[in-house]
Amino acid sequence: MADAGQFKKVRSIIEADPARKVIVVSAAGKRFKDDHKLTDLLYLCHAHKKYGVSCDPVFDMIAGRYREICAELGLKVDIDVRLSALREEIETGISKDKLVSRGEYFSAMLMADYLGYDFLDAEDWLHFSFDGTIDKERSYEDLERLAAGRRVVIPGFYGSMPDGSIRVLSRGGSDVTGALAAAALDADVYENWTDVSGILMADPRIVDDPDTIERITYNELRELSYMGAQVLHEGAVFPVREKNIPLNIRNTNAPDHPGTLIMERFPDEEISDRFITGIAGRKNFSIITVSKAGMSSQMGSLRQMLEVFEKHGVCVEYTPSGIDSVSFVVSADKAKDRIYSIVGEIRDALIPDNIQITGGISVVAAVGRQMAFKPGTSGRIFAALGKAGINIRMISQGPDELNIIVGVNNDDFESCVRVLYNSFVK
Repeated sequence: MADAGQFKKVRSIIEADPARKVIVVSAAGKRFKDDHKLTDLLYLCHAHKKYGVSCDPVFDMIAGRYREICAELGLKVDIDVRLSALREEIETGISKDKLVSRGEYFSAMLMADYLGYDFLDAEDWLHFSFDGTIDKERSYEDLERLAAGRRVVIPGFYGSMPDGSIRVLSRGGSDVTGALAAAALDADVYENWTDVSGILMADPRIVDDPDTIERITYNELRELSYMGAQVLHEGAVFPVREKNIPLNIRNTNAPDHPGTLIMERFPDEEISDRFITGIAGRKNFSIITVSKAGMSSQMGSLRQMLEVFEKHGVCVEYTPSGIDSVSFVVSADKAKDRIYSIVGEIRDALIPDNIQITGGISVVAAVGRQMAFKPGTSGRIFAALGKAGINIRMISQGPDELNIIVGVNNDDFESCVRVLYNSFVK
């Protein structure tokens, strides 16, 4: 949506399939590396006004972008009148949420004109409750009614509060608007068009030119997202998953690429040689290992230790355990000011034989729904890492056998990801 050229690509995509009847758009993004997203410029306008500084130079950049799009596409929308009205509203008083939502508002208005579709304002159907949550029942009913029998373009990123004021979603919220619209209308598929050809099997900053994941389940997506993979806004997944609607991530700049298809399950799928769907990980964890003879038969010991972490507001990510020992894997950054207090309270409560703290740990997950059908998967992973000289400090695997997680030293993080990818994907 960055410029007229992108508008043309979007129209080609929509016209290629007459079933694409409901279009949700975001604000204009960057045209080149050092360019600005219009949402960022709108936030900057608000900051200027807040501190009594003229926002004219910033607003002129915003207005110029939309004038260029209108002129190049020959649109009928009188953009100057609408921009003047917004400029006046900035001077007389406008909420931050309404101001920053205008990026999507203008994009949708221009796209509706360009496509010959109807403009349907998000504030007319996407309703927030007073506590800031989305009133799905009311929103779904209103969109179903308003969109019936029409081809519409909807601005993403915002909706309305019960008092009629505009409220925005978090950044990336247009993805959420699209998912809610798909769920409300029981769509056959929710196509999320972006600037990448789907979800990559590994971080391209670590692995050169990683493959795209062709098909992935919602459970696998959740695992990779939790482990740090750059995927969709969480809120863009839950609405369509609740309705069992497939989600297809596609590339606006490469429309013929099939992208990544996400579904609850793939019932017709055969077991393939590639049993790893994706690889992801995060750095900077600490492992607190508590050992005590007879711990396995000491009722309530695990609960007592977890309550200590809860008391200090530290989330335990994993709990690999032995017969008389248990380890707690926590984010080093979140626990750094509290870790010794936690250890002290555990020592007082359980009187363990030993407590050890190991820092500088990374966790790397190999995720794949087909792992459960491949005997010896764990052994192959450990053998590959061992052959590469990577020392495994922690191992964890869920009961659904959807992933295998290893803890390695931070210095081995990138090597670990590359070894797993090269050993099991290439």
